[in-house]
Amino acid sequence: MSASLTADVLDPVRFTIALCQIESTTYNEGAVGDYLADFLAGRGWAVEKTPVEQPAESATVSPRWNVYAGTAGETPDLVFSTHMDTVPPFIPPSEDADFLYGRGVSDAKGIIAAQVAAAEALRAQGFRVGVLFVSGEERDSAGAKVANENPKGSRFLINGEPTDNRLALASKGALRAVFKSTGKMAHSAYPELGESAVHKLVEALAKVLALPLPSLEDVGPSTLNIGQIHGGHAPNVIADKAEAQVLIRLVGDSAPVRAALVEAAAGLAEVDFTLEIPFVHHRHSPTEQLG
Repeated sequence: MSASLTADVLDPVRFTIALCQIESTTYNEGAVGDYLADFLAGRGWAVEKTPVEQPAESATVSPRWNVYAGTAGETPDLVFSTHMDTVPPFIPPSEDADFLYGRGVSDAKGIIAAQVAAAEALRAQGFRVGVLFVSGEERDSAGAKVANENPKGSRFLINGEPTDNRLALASKGALRAVFKSTGKMAHSAYPELGESAVHKLVEALAKVLALPLPSLEDVGPSTLNIGQIHGGHAPNVIADKAEAQVLIRLVGDSAPVRAALVEAAAGLAEVDFTLEIPFVHHRHSPTEQLG
């Protein structure tokens, strides 16, 4: 662990720690993007920074970007790619004799470090290779969408995500839904004078949690998370508004899932679908190919 970041051979452990020391929760990727761009340029890569717009829901106006590095005037055969943003909250890195800890060590700054080290080893052997690091993956894949608008034309792309060291040939989709309930405000001493939006929302979410979700044998099950709930004014006030954010990691078609969510909320909440990224099965399973 003593190798310098500026040594000829990159130490991915030290590089991971350096990246994890930079706070880059989604919408705040600018600083880590700048660091990566300067670091890669200093090691002889031709670097491009592509702006990624902040969405309306972002609380910051700071700039952010994708970072691409390759060889000037060359179309790569292989591009390594992953994301720079992390989920909140920021947790600074630490280590013991065996492990690194902190936000991004696994998802995905450790992957960035491993990919840069691999890319440099391949480049030294004469292979045509590049790296692409994107913003916004943890929320809406905004950086990936920007990258798709200006592809580098590589034959192969390896996308880094924590997969228990198993090669993954499919990518779950994402379906985000906002559940909004309305009611009538009143004092809790006289609940018959009001209508609780929180009670209605809780009832709808209980139905949502009981829904069967699609599963594929060679990919796994869809998963559902109720990540945020907001509502009400005080413990002694009947709530007139309540809202929940639901995210489903989806395998298969979204249409029946969307219909089931709307049905679960009927009479209790309105459902607004704010994000959909389709499930992608990149290739058939090895068994199917051999058959």
